[in-house]
Amino acid sequence: MSKIKKIGVYTSGGDAPGMNAALRAIVRTAVYHNVEVVGIQHGYNGMLKGDFVPLGPRSVSNIIQRGGTILKTARSKEFMTREGRAKAAANLSAQGIDGLVAIGGNGTFQGATLLYDEHMIPTVGVPGTIDNDLYGTDLTVGYDTAINTAVDAIDKIRDTADAHDRVFYVEVMGRDAGFIALDVGISTGAEYIAIPEIEENFEAIRQKLTTGGRQRSSIVVIAEGCFNGGAVDLARRMSEFVHLQYRVTVLGHIQRGGSPTARDRVLAAKLGSAAVDALLHGELNVMAGEINDKVVLTPMRDTWEKRKTVDNSLIELAKVLSI
Repeated sequence: MSKIKKIGVYTSGGDAPGMNAALRAIVRTAVYHNVEVVGIQHGYNGMLKGDFVPLGPRSVSNIIQRGGTILKTARSKEFMTREGRAKAAANLSAQGIDGLVAIGGNGTFQGATLLYDEHMIPTVGVPGTIDNDLYGTDLTVGYDTAINTAVDAIDKIRDTADAHDRVFYVEVMGRDAGFIALDVGISTGAEYIAIPEIEENFEAIRQKLTTGGRQRSSIVVIAEGCFNGGAVDLARRMSEFVHLQYRVTVLGHIQRGGSPTARDRVLAAKLGSAAVDALLHGELNVMAGEINDKVVLTPMRDTWEKRKTVDNSLIELAKVLSI
């Protein structure tokens, strides 16, 4: 075991359901090992402003079911400067913090890596992002809740689309990755799924919606990173060929909120606890993830430098099932 006696924990970047469940596991695992915990509020902004709060087992009671993050989150331009990171490191040192647990996505981990490179502050990451785009874990905390939220919304949209014989273009999150759109599209029986990993193909969508008796209610799921102008522009252009009324629904930040699913709570608990164990065993600048139901540690730099790819078999399955 390492000589770490006090750790800091923070959430940064976009919020994700299950961050509180991860925080609970981190605090209670640390206290179990007689390690003090300091919560850093508002992410890297709080690190710069000295916004610290002591955390104990009772501090994290009754939060496992809550979405968002009780530590709050923010993005910080100042932290992205060398001077800002030096100030943050000095504040951490003044608090007697020996190591950090960072809950977030690639931006969070890039910041943690810079802190380690420049000031040798050991950090272990917990993947908290609805995008599921981090290399080194099958699922990220928040992803399962986000896709279930989107599926529930589109199931309701399907009812009204059928009642009015309308085409609905539904935009989901995923500017750079199509994990959400692909899983949600298959789960809701979408007639077409557009994801960033596949080159935009307006003609393919047109054929899908206009051939084989398709001039009826349909659902098109679009990741926000697809098509210039997003779902709104695609729907407008497509209306010249699909002679049905159409509506556009941008699900947006509804996907980030809500009580985490059981799957996200269990994943958050496993990875939060594993992150503390890794830190206490001297691991430096790694992310705790889960692959094939086992906890694995991945160098933090790999989590964003190595690309996590969507399952090609799911892409083919979507084509087969949408005939």
